Amino acid sequence: MLVLVAPGQGAQTPGFLTPWLELPGFADRLAAWSDAIGLDLAHYGTQADADAIRDTAVAQPLLVAAGLLSASALGAVTDIAPGAVAGHSVGEITAAAFAGVLDDTTALSLVRKRGLAMAEAAAITGTGMSALLGGDPEVTVPHLEKLGLTAANVNGAGQIVAAGTLEQLAALEADKPEGVRRVVALKVAGAFHTHHMGPAVEKLAEAAKELVPADPKVVYVSNKDGRTVATGDEVVARLVGQVANPVRWDLCMETFKELGATALIEVCPGGTLTGLAKRALPGVTTLALKTPDDLDAARELIAEHA
Repeated sequence: MLVLVAPGQGAQTPGFLTPWLELPGFADRLAAWSDAIGLDLAHYGTQADADAIRDTAVAQPLLVAAGLLSASALGAVTDIAPGAVAGHSVGEITAAAFAGVLDDTTALSLVRKRGLAMAEAAAITGTGMSALLGGDPEVTVPHLEKLGLTAANVNGAGQIVAAGTLEQLAALEADKPEGVRRVVALKVAGAFHTHHMGPAVEKLAEAAKELVPADPKVVYVSNKDGRTVATGDEVVARLVGQVANPVRWDLCMETFKELGATALIEVCPGGTLTGLAKRALPGVTTLALKTPDDLDAARELIAEHA
């Protein structure tokens, strides 16, 4: 059984879309999406520097566009035939498009509004996120709470991401939880998936009222709690709420295991989620779609496991 997953913010790197736009029709499709949402996705995906694509309002639509483009190089989702789809943080919007809940243009319009709203919320207070490598969640989470931080991403495989004010994150650097080897600042511009994003939830809820979602055509696994979601309305409600709710990717991977996953493909810019799966899902074959050079291997994996 194949799982198709989409990464979240921080996975982007300068120029990562360049090789994809060499594929026939891809530049035209990206240009049409850019016109639809008022953002030059080709520029940001091929020419912009790391600071420019770190901007939340840019990074989020760029990641969703990259996921949709790279997956389409493998064919329609009905051709890929995954047993389940899921996304980490903003990747859930990509997954919603994979599942047929939203069409591609609607997904990109929604993520554009999400990125702008979260950027505005992040500007209110200086906040950020840091990954903690190693440690026991039962020890780490109370320690974070003591410092006023939130365990915003519980990713499994020994990784938790803390979020809060810059002062709180500085205190974490000086006072690591027992067993944590390293604290790594992430390339994001706010404390996402915490109460700091409350204003963004309100704006996204307003935007969601305009949507007419379809029910998922494949199994959709929510990163709120790892549960499968059967209706489009519930998917959209969770997309709105997750802006201020922690991401439980560890529970998503538990669900993949329960569903009988044997292979996992992470769409562009892949690498983060396949790395977690390699540690948390032994025996599951993983593949990250980084460039078109990975497409043949992905097709072989689909033929064997979809």
